[in-house]
Formats: sequence, structure tokens, C-alpha cells
Amino acid sequence: MHLRRLRYFVAIARQRHFARAAEECGVSQPTLSAGLSALEADLGHRLVERDRRFAGLTSHGEAILPWAEQILGAVGSMASTLSASAAPLGGEFSLMAIPAAQSLTGRFGEALLRRNPGLSLSVRSATSREIDRALHAFECDAGLTYLDHEPPANTLSIALDAERYLFVTRADGIDAAVTEASWHMIASTPLCLLHQSMQFRRILDARMAALGTSIVPRAVADSYVVLLDMVRSGRFSTIIPHSYGELLQGLDWARFLPIADEGDARRIGLVVMNRSPLSAVVQAGLSAARDLVSEQV
Repeated sequence: MHLRRLRYFVAIARQRHFARAAEECGVSQPTLSAGLSALEADLGHRLVERDRRFAGLTSHGEAILPWAEQILGAVGSMASTLSASAAPLGGEFSLMAIPAAQSLTGRFGEALLRRNPGLSLSVRSATSREIDRALHAFECDAGLTYLDHEPPANTLSIALDAERYLFVTRADGIDAAVTEASWHMIASTPLCLLHQSMQFRRILDARMAALGTSIVPRAVADSYVVLLDMVRSGRFSTIIPHSYGELLQGLDWARFLPIADEGDARRIGLVVMNRSPLSAVVQAGLSAARDLVSEQV
């Protein structure tokens, strides 16, 4: 069985489109289709339903996809480990981060690249569920996500922050004497929030339910940049992690207020798959995270 044929199959499963899969693999579409047919002949089963276009994986394709991902991931980890044994660690560290953790990427990236000047860092925004899937599919080296709420299964983790809420509103729309926001005040304000596919919002909704109430936003988005721009417009207020407040200090149009009775802080940290052996790149990420913890002590 040729590894390139497995790469073609995994790319098709991920892209769900023959032309995009061929582009990902750097080959022509006829070459990719021929490689897939050869893989199916090797295995004795049809893996992809297709006529003129991709129509889904067969039951056999669904069954072998996790194995194909693991084989390719193990080969990639072996190659990076072999490279690291002969020279300073190089290549790309692939990191996925939930929006609530993206304000931590700068500190983590600085610690990682300081230790490993031959590495480059690639950061992608993702939901916690997308990070879970990508870790299992060897599509990223690590994730920054919540550790106590819907954590990815079978992972190693290092806590980097304990998230608190901040209420954000226009500076000219609230009494300067107010230093803390109550849930009652928040619920009576036109709000824009992350939508419910984002874990930050699901945790926030659970907190409100525990208090016997709920928040119905007037607008939703999947980006804190969008939420903050809506607040700047003067029509809305929002709730963000405290780390964004630290990042945005000095904005003359915004007030950042802590929230009374917000509940326990929520741990956010680095997660990697608990595999043996760990690749050299993943070990580098864990070491960088430990450096950050040491610096905070």
C-alpha cells in the first residue's frame, strides 16, 4: 500500500471535493482519482461514493478513515523526530485556538519560538469541537481550549489561564460611578454575543440558567472583533474574557467592567493528544507551555 494513496483518500474525506483534494495534494485530479482507485483495489472495497463528483464515503471508507489518519500522522511524527535528532527542530507548529483563547497565542508563540528558532507557528481559529476532531485526525499539533468544559478526550493538558468575564459597553453610555456589572443590568441591555456553537457562549448560558435566568442577545457573531465593533457603534454591549480587556486597554470609547457573581473562573490551556511516543514538535509545545506557567509563578 502506498502512503500517497492514503494521503489522497484522507484529503478527499477532508475536502469532500476531488478538485480541492487534488490541489491539497499537489497533483492533478486524474492522478488523484487513479490513486484512489488503486487504493480501493489494494483493500478490495470501494471507499468513496462517486459518480462525476464526490458523494460521500462508503461504510468501508468511514471505517478506515481514522486508521488512515493515524498512519499518516505517525509517519509525519516519525519524520519530524528523525529531523530533530540530527539538527535544531524545524518545520511548522500547527496550533488551533478557540476565540476565547486567542489572546493567549502571542505569549505561547513567543515562548515556543524563543526555545525553537527553527520552528514557524501557524495559528487557526476553531471551535472546541473542531479542535477535538483535528487533534484526533492529526490535523494540528495542539489546541488552546477550555480544560473543564467539554475537554477533548485522551489528551495531555497544561493550564495557562483562568478566565473571568468582562462586561463591555460604551463609555458614554454608563455612569462613571458604576464599577461592577450585575446580571440584572446586563440582561436589561441590548446585547451582542458569540453564537451558541461557541463554547464560551454555552458556558455563559449555563451560568445564567444556574441563576434562574437567561440572556437573549439582539445580535450574534463568531468573532470578538465583530462584537467589539458592534459595541463601538453604540447600540450594543457584550461580554468577553478578561484577557481581551488586558489586550484592549486604553480604548477611550469602551468601559470594561467585572461582573458580580460570575461563578468560578474557567481554566484555559494547551491540549495535545496523549500518544506514545509524542512527536518532537508536540514536546516542544508542551515545554513552551510549561515555560509560561513558570513565568507566572
